Amino acid sequence: MYRFAERCRPLYLTGGFRLIFVLNLLLGTATSFVGPFMSMFGTKEVGMSTALFGMFMTIIAVVGIVIGTVLAHYSDTFFSRRTVLLMGSAMGALGYLGFAYVRDFVPLLLIGSVVLGIGGTTFSQIFAYAREVLQKSDIPKDEGAFYMNAFRMYTALAWTVGPALGSMVMIAYSYKGLFICAAACFVIFMIIVWVYVPVNQPPGIPQAMLGTKANDTSVLAVITRVDVLAHFSAFVLILTSSTIGMMNLPLIIVNDLGGTETNVGIAYCVAPIFEIPLLLYFGVLATRHSAAKLIRFGILVAVAYYGSLTLVQVPWHVYPLQLLSATVTGITAGLSITYFQSHLPHHPGTATNLYSNAARVGSTLGYSLFGALSFRLGHRGIFVVCTLFAIASLVLMLVPTREESEAAIKEA
Repeated sequence: MYRFAERCRPLYLTGGFRLIFVLNLLLGTATSFVGPFMSMFGTKEVGMSTALFGMFMTIIAVVGIVIGTVLAHYSDTFFSRRTVLLMGSAMGALGYLGFAYVRDFVPLLLIGSVVLGIGGTTFSQIFAYAREVLQKSDIPKDEGAFYMNAFRMYTALAWTVGPALGSMVMIAYSYKGLFICAAACFVIFMIIVWVYVPVNQPPGIPQAMLGTKANDTSVLAVITRVDVLAHFSAFVLILTSSTIGMMNLPLIIVNDLGGTETNVGIAYCVAPIFEIPLLLYFGVLATRHSAAKLIRFGILVAVAYYGSLTLVQVPWHVYPLQLLSATVTGITAGLSITYFQSHLPHHPGTATNLYSNAARVGSTLGYSLFGALSFRLGHRGIFVVCTLFAIASLVLMLVPTREESEAAIKEA
């Protein structure tokens, strides 16, 4: 406990860390307000079919991948981190204001893909900024995973109350009030970045890259490695399951189990209660054990989670299963960022964007499959598909990392 307390002290004594906490809390609040209700917004409020809604979200995700990749590259080379954070938060606020008032398909598509596509870069940029703050601090390098998980914890903290508050706002003020609240979070985010994030020069080419072999620093060389590509694909599959599950869970609660929007809000705020201590716990474990091994365990838990959701009979059955969801998030949501950053230490924006791109590709597949399969398989059948994807993800994660392969060769 003493060692754990010593690890936690810098979290509150370091001004840069406190700033990251607040920014994560605001971003988590915005996403927790709108995330659980997007499928109901598209199908019930706007009147899209499930297939059209799937196409709508797919296009948004694809455009987001392109925009995020371009901005991540420039954030590591030309633009200051502060500039990209300001631009992303401003676009996030404008995008959600658009969703509050627009109900026509084409304008919503443009707002969601372009405006919110730029706004979506805030997530990867926060963690790129967090890595830079860690590198400038006195924190030992091997402790980085713990602190990255602690930063991620504040996003989970927002999700403990965000969905429940979001459901109350939606009941009282409809979807317009829901999206205005999300936009307000981005406005506050932008103001805090403007006031407290220091004005730095664009990073340019990292000094540590000079004089190194291109193969050691090339983004393409890293992501085409067998282990990184296999694990990236594993993240795509598990995040595909997560996307499908997020859209399907509210609908199975309301349509199949006879629940209400309040039940949906409760279901989505149970998991984050457990995510907070689990993020810290697995962050500590990551300082002593391989992140890849911990991620494999997390995906195994995901198999159990989605398999169990095929058996629920009443809304409250969903609540205890959210502990399994919290375990999956506690491992994959925090350690995955550290995992990718460890392969591209001189490109924090691009490295974090690898995880974000896995999420976006997973979203693309998830939205497409949800729209295509929901009316064929039903809500329980959708969770069967999620279970199969989680199993495939686990198989891909069993591909040994380069470090594990080298260790095995030395032992042999």
